[in-house]
Amino acid sequence: MDYALAILFALFVWWFSTGAVLYVIGMPRSTFGLSMLGMTVVSAMAVVGIWHTSDDVTAAGAYAAFTCGLLVWAWHEMSMLTGLVTGPRTTACPESLRGWRRFIAAAETLIYHELAILLTAIGLVALTWGEPNKIGVLTFVVLWIARISSKLNVYFGVPNLTEEFLPTHLRYLKSYFRRRPMNLFFPFAVTATTVVTVNLIYAAAESVGPMDVVGYTLLATLMALAVLEHWFLVLPLPAASLWSWGLASRELEAEAPAAPQRNDTPKKMPRFEAGATSVLESV
Repeated sequence: MDYALAILFALFVWWFSTGAVLYVIGMPRSTFGLSMLGMTVVSAMAVVGIWHTSDDVTAAGAYAAFTCGLLVWAWHEMSMLTGLVTGPRTTACPESLRGWRRFIAAAETLIYHELAILLTAIGLVALTWGEPNKIGVLTFVVLWIARISSKLNVYFGVPNLTEEFLPTHLRYLKSYFRRRPMNLFFPFAVTATTVVTVNLIYAAAESVGPMDVVGYTLLATLMALAVLEHWFLVLPLPAASLWSWGLASRELEAEAPAAPQRNDTPKKMPRFEAGATSVLESV
């Protein structure tokens, strides 16, 4: 029963949190400041939660730490997708770049984001050092490793680039992607993540304490979902349909009326013409 509840919980939180982030970053950019402020408060509370549960070896402690780890990760995802924390390069990839020069240019688009994640991971490890409950830290690290693997696969080339998840202001990142049937890194990546998943399943099955049983099951489920996301990159599966409700905010933004801008060009108007109006241009 513990295994089933943990699996269902991880599945729901993964699905819902992904959709919620997609919905928020699909809203008009004028809402990003308030959204990030709220997410920063939530993330700060989650960091405190990871520290507070680090000595809790109950099943509830595992669930709480797992959820807090996801919330801290969600802050980093939102900070990148809103454009708050990305990198010094914010333009499309020049067509002339090849090899290492192209890789370095691609890294420059998100280097601040990656450094922020690294510093957060170091901070969480230090915060829970010597304590038994490290489920929150491991959750954050698992998500980080899975995301780096996915980014590298998209860079090297896969059939499904999932570019529909990118907001409009980050569309320049697509120029660093490649659409290919397969890349040499993919078999290694999917094999490595599968091996880690199997080991986590084994650890959950062999565990005795409630924290370990629930915690390793949550991590194993999360890693299995990472394997699934890797296969989404190469198989003709409608991955975006899983979060159609999260992508719905893009339609709301598209339907929103554009702000008018005055045309300052002088225009002669007939002296006795009735009903004449000024010209308005959308931004």
